[in-house]
Amino acid sequence: MDTQNPSAPSRAQSAADGNPTRPRHHTGGVIHENTRHTTRFTVIGNHLTQHKELSLLAIGLGCHIQSLPTGAPTDIKSLAARFKEGATRIAAALRELEAHGYLRRERVRTATGRIITRTVSCNQPGHRRRPADTDCPVPPRAAHRPEPRPRKALPVVPQPTRAAAVALQQQATDLLAGLRRHDPRLLLSATDTAHLAPGVIAWLEREVTPTAVRHALTTDLPADALRRPAALLAHRLTAQLPPPPPYRAPATATPPPVRHALRTCDTCDRAFRAPETETHCRDCRTEALAAPA
Repeated sequence: MDTQNPSAPSRAQSAADGNPTRPRHHTGGVIHENTRHTTRFTVIGNHLTQHKELSLLAIGLGCHIQSLPTGAPTDIKSLAARFKEGATRIAAALRELEAHGYLRRERVRTATGRIITRTVSCNQPGHRRRPADTDCPVPPRAAHRPEPRPRKALPVVPQPTRAAAVALQQQATDLLAGLRRHDPRLLLSATDTAHLAPGVIAWLEREVTPTAVRHALTTDLPADALRRPAALLAHRLTAQLPPPPPYRAPATATPPPVRHALRTCDTCDRAFRAPETETHCRDCRTEALAAPA
């Protein structure tokens, strides 16, 4: 019957009051028929399934992501292909989970130098642990995918003072690509070369010859193996950057010589060039000066 037993201990009543999922016989609420799972199950906390601020879509999406194996795709495009809610609603739900600590997105650099975004699912926000795998089958494209290893960013390099010409950019790229001919340890990737090229251009802008730049980068290298040659080169480009060249005042343009018009000598009728004030050619003027007074 619906009448409560007055002889029941108060402790049992308080336990029922503190557990909202425990069935109450005097209400029309849910009654659980639970069977213990032995395979293919995921333990999910009630703090997620009964979250008071998350939307129902965010809670369901959070439960789905926690049940996936490590390496399974969780980007918006993959989730939108799996569910019918659409990319906009799924993106909003992912932002909810991220705001409450159930998801964490990290930008990491792979061994090849490519930057990727890695999604970390947290079954207990605030507790960072090694991600645990489930016994669910791993998707084929993620079965043999290595775990990306974070890579520390390269130090900054000097930047050109103005937009570099294409020829100057190619000269800097060729200089960096040729360093391995001087030391095989200085073999650089395309990403490292693109990062270091502005620093080389900054040296070339300061009237440093390519030979001098190459000498500064390859002289007195450590005898041991270079773990990150690009980081060493970035440090040298910054620490050994020469000062700007001395200031040179722009050269003043010399006016062209004046070319007078032709006129006729009043004495010998010979044509000559002279200002309008001259009436005699140079020879006649010389004879007139040499003649006795």
